[in-house]
Amino acid sequence: MKREVPLIPLELFFKHPEYVQVRVSPDGRSLAYLRPWEGVMNLWVQDLSTGESKRITEDRGRGVMGFRWAYNGQLLYVQDRDGDENWRVYAVGPEGGEARLLTPGEGVQARFVKLHPDHPHSVLLAVNDRDPALHDVCRVDLKTGECVRVMENDINATAFIADENLRVRVASRMTDDGGGELLHLTEEGWKVFYRWGLEDWLVSPAELRGNTLYLFSSLGRETASLRAYDLTTGEERILAEDPEYDMDPYTFLGPALLFHPRAERPEAVAVFREKLTWIVLDPDLREDFERLAEVEPDCQFGIYSRDLSNRIWVVVYEGDRKPPRYYLYDRHTKEARFLFSSNPEIERYPLAEVKPVRIRARDGLILHGYLTLPPGIEPKSLPTVILPHGGPWARDVWGWDPVVQWLANRGYAVLQVNFRGSTGYGKTFLNAGNRQWGRKMQDDLTDSVLWLISEGIADPKRVCIMGGSYGGYATLAGLTFTPELYACGVDIVGPSNLFTLLESIPPYWKPLVSLFYHRMGHPERDADLLREVSPLFHAERIRAPLLIGQGANDPRVKRRESLQIVEALRRLGREVEYVEYPDEGHGFFKQENRLDFYRKAERFLAKHLGGRTEERPNP
Repeated sequence: MKREVPLIPLELFFKHPEYVQVRVSPDGRSLAYLRPWEGVMNLWVQDLSTGESKRITEDRGRGVMGFRWAYNGQLLYVQDRDGDENWRVYAVGPEGGEARLLTPGEGVQARFVKLHPDHPHSVLLAVNDRDPALHDVCRVDLKTGECVRVMENDINATAFIADENLRVRVASRMTDDGGGELLHLTEEGWKVFYRWGLEDWLVSPAELRGNTLYLFSSLGRETASLRAYDLTTGEERILAEDPEYDMDPYTFLGPALLFHPRAERPEAVAVFREKLTWIVLDPDLREDFERLAEVEPDCQFGIYSRDLSNRIWVVVYEGDRKPPRYYLYDRHTKEARFLFSSNPEIERYPLAEVKPVRIRARDGLILHGYLTLPPGIEPKSLPTVILPHGGPWARDVWGWDPVVQWLANRGYAVLQVNFRGSTGYGKTFLNAGNRQWGRKMQDDLTDSVLWLISEGIADPKRVCIMGGSYGGYATLAGLTFTPELYACGVDIVGPSNLFTLLESIPPYWKPLVSLFYHRMGHPERDADLLREVSPLFHAERIRAPLLIGQGANDPRVKRRESLQIVEALRRLGREVEYVEYPDEGHGFFKQENRLDFYRKAERFLAKHLGGRTEERPNP
C-alpha cells in the first residue's frame, strides 16, 4: 500500500549544517563551533554564562574546515585553497580580530601533532615545507608566531607521537613489504621496537603517557585491540578487545579513545559493531556513560569535547533518522542540556530507517551492510541505488547520512555494503580485498544487488550504482564489468585508470606507496592485472548512462581520471554527463557546488530510474 511521504527540499539535505564541531573551551566558559555566514562556514564563539554568540571569522570563500582550542584560549583553525588539501593553520582570539597564519603558505600541508595544557602557548605541527613527501615537526609559539623545526624527518616517518612535554618520542613508518614499524627516540637515536607485515595493517599509535604507548593493533590476533606498550620493558597488555570488530582511534562523533590531557590512563574506548558502542575503562566514568545513554536512547553518541577540569562535556548524538544533536553535559550534576541540532528543519519530516543486514557472497564470505527502504512504499520491485563507500580501506556505518535519506525520500531503496577490503571486520576480511579491485571486491557488490533482486526488493531493470572516490571507481567498474546489471551510474571523483592513479598520488603519500602496490597491484609487476581492472581500457563495454562529478583541484584523484573516461565514452557515442567544479578538490565542500551537483544527480536518477524530483514530486 502506497502512502504519500512529503518531498523534503533537496536543500535541507545538502546545505551546510546549522552547527558543527561544537567544542568547549579549556576553562569551560565558552563554546566554539562552525556555522554558516553568507553561505560559508565560519568560526563562532558563545559565552556559556550569557548565551551571547559572536562570529570571529569572516571568510567568504571556501570557509573554515576545522579547528581546535589552544590551551591559552586561542582558536587554531585550518583551511585549504580550493580543495588542494594543503592545510594552513591560523590562530585567532576568542574575541575575533585579524587571524595570524602560523604555517608556510603555498604548496605546504600542515597537520596537528600535539597540544598540552602544560605548554599553553605552544603547538606542535607537522609540515612538509622542506620536502613535499615528508612532514617535519615544528614547534610554534602562539604568542609570537615563531616556528622552530624540532624534528627533521630523516626516517621517512608518516606520523609522530609526542609526550606531555611536547617532545617527539615515537614515530611510525611504512616498510617495503606493505607493513610498517614503530620507532622510539632514545639517546642513541631512533630504534625500531614494533614491526608488522601487510596482513597487520591495523596498527595505529594513539597516545603516549610517560613511557607507556597506547596503540591499536591486530598483531597476533584477528581484530585490532587497544593495547598498552611499555617502552622501557617491552611489555604489552591488551586493555580492550572485540572478537568480531576492529577498534581504531577514529569515529565521526569525536575521538574513539577517550584520554583526558590530565589522565594517567585511558578512560573509555569506542567500537563500531553494527552501531557505535562504548567500553568504559575508568570506573569513575561508568555512571556518566549510563546517564548519557538515557538522553537520546534511539541514538549513538560520542564525547566530542571536554574542558580541562573534565567536568563539562560536549556530547553529540546521532541516529539513522536524527542528524547530529549537541548537548552540554555536567558531570557533577549529571544534567544534559540540549544545545543545537545540526539540521533542525529536517527533523520535522518522516525519515527512513537504516537496518543492518548480512549478505552471503558467492564464495561464502559474510558481508555486513545497511539497507534503507523508502518510507510509505511497499518494499517490492523498487528502483534501487547501491552506494559503495570510498577508501576502499574504510567502512560504512549506521547513523545519519544525508545522501541515503535523500535517496530514500525520492523513492529509492538504498544498499550500503562493506565489501571485502573494508576495515572494521578483522584482518582476514581486510586482506581478502588485496589485489581485488574490480574483481572479488566488485563481485561483492554484484552479489549484494542480486540478493536485493532475489528478495523481491529491487526492480532488476532499475538499479543504479553511485559512489565517490573508490566508490566512484566501483561505479565505473560496475558499469564496465557487469553492464547488464545497472541502468545507470553516478561517479564522484572516481579513478578510471589505475596506472595514472598510482602515478599521480600526492607527494606526502609517497611513504605509503608500497602499501598501495601490495593492496592494488604494482604498475610494472602487475601491469596485466591493473589493465584488466581499469575501466578506461574497457570503455566500450559501458552501455548505461553515466553522470560524473569532479573537483578540478583534487590532489588524490586528478581530474584526468574523469576526463579520460569521459573522452573515451564520448568517442564511442555513449551517454555521459560531466560536471567539473573549478574551486573543489576531493569531493564538494562548498554549499553551492554540492547543491548544484545533487540537483543534477536527482534529475539524472529520475530520468533513468523513475524516482521523484522537486520538479516532479509524484512520478
